[in-house]
Amino acid sequence: MARKIGSRYTAHQILGRGSAGTVWLGEGPEGPVAIKLLREDLASDQDLVGRFVQERTALLSLDHPNVVGVRDLVVDGNDLALVMDLVRGTDVRTRLERERRLAPEAAVAIAADVADGLAAAHAAGIVHRDVKPENVLLDMQGPLGPGGSHPALLTDFGVAKLVDSPRRTRATKVIGTPDYLAPEIIEGLPPRAAVDIYALATVLYELLAGFTPFGGGHPGAVLRRHVTETVVPLPGIPDELWQLIVQCLAKAPASRLRASEMAARLREQLPLLAGMPPLDVDEPYDPDAAPAGDTYEDEHSDAYDQPNPGAPRRGAVPLVPGGATDSNRDTHTSMRVPGPDELAGGARGTARAPRAAGAPRPGSARHKAAADARRRRLTLGAAAVALVAAVGVGSWLATSGDDADATPQDNNGGNPTAPVSP
Repeated sequence: MARKIGSRYTAHQILGRGSAGTVWLGEGPEGPVAIKLLREDLASDQDLVGRFVQERTALLSLDHPNVVGVRDLVVDGNDLALVMDLVRGTDVRTRLERERRLAPEAAVAIAADVADGLAAAHAAGIVHRDVKPENVLLDMQGPLGPGGSHPALLTDFGVAKLVDSPRRTRATKVIGTPDYLAPEIIEGLPPRAAVDIYALATVLYELLAGFTPFGGGHPGAVLRRHVTETVVPLPGIPDELWQLIVQCLAKAPASRLRASEMAARLREQLPLLAGMPPLDVDEPYDPDAAPAGDTYEDEHSDAYDQPNPGAPRRGAVPLVPGGATDSNRDTHTSMRVPGPDELAGGARGTARAPRAAGAPRPGSARHKAAADARRRRLTLGAAAVALVAAVGVGSWLATSGDDADATPQDNNGGNPTAPVSP
């Protein structure tokens, strides 16, 4: 059913729903557009509307081939909408779900396109803050690039910042998708351009490996890994590419590359990756993904350590109220910032190494229960051994006692005074 958006646009068909709003296929004075209609509760937030208007000039001025352009921002009654270029294609998450992982050449080409788009945004003073596969669109009508990849465009600029109003996210909250959050955001620092570099490096790792470097399990555990753990190496890629990924995943923001540097160095790697097949990487066991709809509370909650072998491996932990992710997978959310003691955790050093399917996560309730069961078995086994030994010793003592108390006549035909025969 068509609906008017302001005086210039008409929304005809829903393309996708997300936690921040609904994306429509629409029509404007210059032809087809995509219209992101934000939720009514966001539209009624006067502080958000004010910042929405303040962002208008910056967002409208962001013009780059690898950025989905914002054509207009509409404030009309209860309607708050971003009118964007319509991209005929799909998002990278959909491609990952279909192919699991990409050939290195295609993965690096997509990441380089996104880095180019980020470089333009950062030069304009705009930080995306929610770089993830769902927000990278592939233009199926564009020319094929290295590895057969379609041009990649980054979308949803400004949405995370708009949703992140002071009243909604106090100092103890963070906005974003857990798998792609930079450590400094988790620690409560303001987001700078370096957070986009960290998120893009995480996306590149996921494109190559099929899973994110710190994802899986309870959101609190994901947040802590970003702060405390180092990334597991990916075998089979050139060392120069691996060192680039490691640098862009550095815990210290100042150690990461700038977007323009990242794009240039990624493109330098493309000739080395030509014809290379997707990596053969063992996917780490997903330790009982958090029940959908929950926010970060306590990593050690037993509810998150119950067996759930049928849970699918996801690129990001779902945190949108209502649980199920939707067609455009918009997962902006608010999470509590873990305290220093929680971030310190118990495990430091290298991030999760791949585990055998069904193996419990170290430190989880299942892991502890298994350890307790092993201890009980060892205790019972030791007790059994001790019992058998005691019975054996008792029998030996009994026999030895009988021999020691025997009189000479027992050994010499009943003659008590005769010497014992040798």
